[in-house]
Order: sequence, then C-alpha cells, then structure tokens
Amino acid sequence: MIKAVLITIFLLGLCACGTHCRPFPAPKPCYDPTLQSGLESVVERLSLEDAAAKERLAVILVDITQLDHPYTAGINANQMMYAASLPKIAILYGVLKLMDQGALTWDPQLETLATEMIRDSSNSAATELFYRIGPHYIAALLQSDPFRFYDRENGGGIWVGKEYGPAPAWRRDPLGQISHAATPVAVARLYYYLETGELLSPKGTFLMNKILSNSSLDHKFLKGLARYGNRVKLRRKSGSWRTYHSDSAIVEHNGRRYIAVALTNDPKGSYWLERLIAGMDWLILSSPERPSQL
Repeated sequence: MIKAVLITIFLLGLCACGTHCRPFPAPKPCYDPTLQSGLESVVERLSLEDAAAKERLAVILVDITQLDHPYTAGINANQMMYAASLPKIAILYGVLKLMDQGALTWDPQLETLATEMIRDSSNSAATELFYRIGPHYIAALLQSDPFRFYDRENGGGIWVGKEYGPAPAWRRDPLGQISHAATPVAVARLYYYLETGELLSPKGTFLMNKILSNSSLDHKFLKGLARYGNRVKLRRKSGSWRTYHSDSAIVEHNGRRYIAVALTNDPKGSYWLERLIAGMDWLILSSPERPSQL
C-alpha cells in the first residue's frame, strides 16, 4: 500500500483541518486526510508509487480556494532535493524585499532581468541578480523570521548557494550540501504567503505575481493543463538539470485555487510532472467545496 511506504512523516503536530487555522505558521502545514487519500490514489494511478518510495518524487498539494481555510496533502513533502532553476524564486524574493526596504530601485533594467530569470529561466539574468543582491543576503533572508524558508531544524527548505553558471558554489546548504535546493513544503509556504499578501509590500506582491505569470516554457505543469487554454491561470517556476525536474505553481481553474509543487529525480521526470498536475487538478476540481467557516 502506498500509505505504508511512501509518506514521509512531515505531519506531526499539525492542526486539524476541521478547525479554523493558518496553514503554515511553521514548516508543517494543516493536513486533510481526504485530500491525502486522493493524492495517494493519483500517484498510484500514474504508477509513481515506486518512485515516491525511493524518494525520487516529492509533492505537496494545497487547496487554497478558501485562503484562510486551506487543505493540504503531501508525499515526501519535506524531502529536500536538487531543484535546478526553481529556487530562482528566492532570488526574485530577495530583489523585491530589498526594493521594499528602499535599498534597491525598481527600474526597467531590473524588471527585465527579473522577468527573464523567471519566465525564460535565464541563467545569465539569475547570475547577475544573485551577485547584485549578494549570496549572503539571500541566505540570511531565507533563514530569517518569520518565514524561515530554509530551516535546518525542520528538514531544510529553499537554498541558493551558487550562481547559475560555471563558478564553484558559494555555499552549499548545511544539511544536504545541495547548491540549488528546495522542499515542496517550503516552496508551498512561500506561495501561500505571497497569496496572503504577507510576503512583500502591495507593490512587491503585485510585481512578483506579474513576473510569475505568462511563463514562456511550455512544459511540465503548463503542458499538463494546456488543454484548458485560458480557462486555467498559472503563476509558476520550474527547473531542470540532467535527471532533476521540478515545477511549482499557484493554479486558478474553474473557481478553485491551489498550490502544487513537485520535485523529481528521473529522466522521465518532466513527463511525470505533466501527468501529475493533470491528476492533481482533477482531484481539486472534483472535490466538494468546503465551507469557509466550520
């Protein structure tokens, strides 16, 4: 059974989904057993249970249709993996945070670099911004309160310890010694706080949402939902390097809204993600809408 062998226990100490609660006050989200069972079924139908058992697949799904009443499921959701270009969202976060603090001026050149880094996944743009705001600043920001998107006491998280170029790593993450790392739950938390407006100022929130939209890379999650055309909207960032393929998105479809993050380590990982997002989307849309107050 998938439940017996696949679920990394990241659910200890969670609040019950039958209570009104904030989902990510710590790296552990609220947990919904019904959504969990559905996610496990999706993974089984796609014959990905062996990949999950061997920790070559990590995924989290968060229904945020009711933003103050989220429902969460995950498989290996606290598993830190090499995430290639996905952690470029942390560079974008750092740029906009400095702008909010008045230490960086948002101008057309900066917007072009940020847009190319996210939408086109430009390595040269990411490297320029990595050095412009500084690796020390990015690392400190990711480990700072109140969000702690990288927390060595809770399995790690998002880490950017190297430029996106040939230079050696500045500093690999303290736990896994990975240069560009992520856990599904940390990425989901970043997206959630972006949605609540707590991550950045209103201007920073607007700019981050704008830049995450209209990805030019038509693969993985975007390809898996392409049949719906403009009926589905994604704000997303993906990554690929060798056998590592990842994707992450805030998805709006048919009046429902959810966060999906998945990391893989397999040559077929990009195809896995394409099929996985279709299954997760079906799962969210087929689930009954829960009341906003219980």
